[in-house]
Amino acid sequence: MNAERGTRTGLAILAKAPVPGLAKTRLIPHLGADGAAALQVWLLRRTLAIALAADVGPVTLWCAPDVDHPEFSACCGRGQVVLRRQANGDLGARMHAAVAGSPAPAGVLVVGSDCPVLTPGLLRQAAVSLDRNDAAVIPAEDGGYVLIGMRHPSRRVFTDIDWGSGKVMAQTRERLSEIGWRWSEFAPLWDVDREEDFRRLSDLFPDVHPPGR
Repeated sequence: MNAERGTRTGLAILAKAPVPGLAKTRLIPHLGADGAAALQVWLLRRTLAIALAADVGPVTLWCAPDVDHPEFSACCGRGQVVLRRQANGDLGARMHAAVAGSPAPAGVLVVGSDCPVLTPGLLRQAAVSLDRNDAAVIPAEDGGYVLIGMRHPSRRVFTDIDWGSGKVMAQTRERLSEIGWRWSEFAPLWDVDREEDFRRLSDLFPDVHPPGR
C-alpha cells in the first residue's frame, strides 16, 4: 500500500442514530425496539473500528436524523472522526451527498453500518482499486451493495434505483456502464436486516444476542 494512502481516500459511513423505533426497524418484531437500537450501537461501533483500523484516509460519520445523539459524540472519542448530518432525500441522494461532501485526492468509499463482516483489509483493497478504476463496489448477497467507492461524485449512479429491492446492484451496474465508468467488483458480503441475518450474526459473534437471552 502506498505510504501516503492514509491521507488519500475518504471513508464515509452512513448511520442512523440508535433510537428505539428508528434503528433496525425490520428487526423490531424479533428483538423489540430497545434490542434493535442496542444492535445498532454494536454495529456502529464495529463499523467505526473497522474504518479506523483500515487507515485509508479521513473518516466522516454521516448521521441521521442529526448529529446530536450521544453515541455519535462518543464515536469522536474513538479516533479522528468528523460528524456530518445526512442530506435529505432517498438513499441515493444521501450517498451522493456523502461522496460530494467527503472529498479526498483518490476518491471516497461509502459504507453503511450494517455489514459486520467488512474488514480493514477489504476497505484497503477497495481504496487501492480506485487507483485504476472510476468506482469500486462490494455487492450484498441480497442484491444490493455494502460498499461503493468513487473517484469523483456522479449523481447518475444513484438515479433510478429501486432502493431496498434485490435489483439495486444490477441497476447500479447499468448506471456505471451508461456513464462509461470502469469499476472493480468484489465478492458479495451480507448485512444484518432480517431475523435470519441476526441468527447468522449471533453464530459468528456470541456476544451479540437478543435482550433477555
